[in-house]
Amino acid sequence: MSLLKDKNELLRLYNLDLDELLNISAMYVKDTVEFCSLINARNGKCSQNCKYCAQSSHYNTDIETFPLVEVQQVKKTALEAVKNNVSRFAVVTSGKTPDESDFDKILEMIKEVNSIQGLKSCASIGILNENQAKRLAQTGLKRFHHNINTAGSYYPEVCTTHTFEDRINTCRLVKKYGIELCCGVILGMGESIEQRIEMAVTLAGIQPESIPVNILMPIAHTPFENYIDKIDEENILRTLAIFKIANPSSVLRFCGGRMRLSTENQEKALKSCAEGLMVGNYLTTIGQNPEQDIQMVQRIGKKIL
Repeated sequence: MSLLKDKNELLRLYNLDLDELLNISAMYVKDTVEFCSLINARNGKCSQNCKYCAQSSHYNTDIETFPLVEVQQVKKTALEAVKNNVSRFAVVTSGKTPDESDFDKILEMIKEVNSIQGLKSCASIGILNENQAKRLAQTGLKRFHHNINTAGSYYPEVCTTHTFEDRINTCRLVKKYGIELCCGVILGMGESIEQRIEMAVTLAGIQPESIPVNILMPIAHTPFENYIDKIDEENILRTLAIFKIANPSSVLRFCGGRMRLSTENQEKALKSCAEGLMVGNYLTTIGQNPEQDIQMVQRIGKKIL
């Protein structure tokens, strides 16, 4: 096994002086940053009990819920995203798995995104079966997003209505049908440092093209509402660096929750660990103004793909 995939070696690197660790991860980082964005195409009323999620029907979070949006709304939002230098655009829906009644409409959304020059389609629509994965590939979906969320050893502490293996199986199906895979995590849900290393190694085994890293934004009335202190800025940077070292060929994408970092530390992450940013707002939380992200990338001397 490569030392870059060995848990003991990665743990040793994790505990190095921070600047030394970031200098190592920077060796694997390109001088470009890829922007992506999304549309929240169906919100809330999810049957799953993921303890971090505002959309779970198990918790009284008082969010707005709505059914699948119209195809033209997706196209309108995607066209707006292009103006912010976005090159990948995702259709995201709540729920364990795609509703069969909605699936044809989701396929139409993907076709509309693909019709926009310079934009590549992504989808995040839950756990897939074989037929769904095949139809997504036939429709021309470029990339499918499905996180492992946390370490396999910690997963029962996060969700009990589906399994870690359910998520891994969807990742396998996506790759089987030749769709690119975007697969990442949420940090700060109470996992240990060793479990962060475990996540990095698991992802190295999956080999996703993109690894989105989210930082928990605690939601009121969820079981993790008081978890704001489970990870600090330094340990976020350390984890990002380890993820990049363990997955040098994957684009590490800084996503939801990065507003928990100072501008200085966001810039450090882009210089040494991350090669992608999700810009604009997220599903149920607010992001940074895209213009600020454009300026930040320019300020550190990198190019937007």
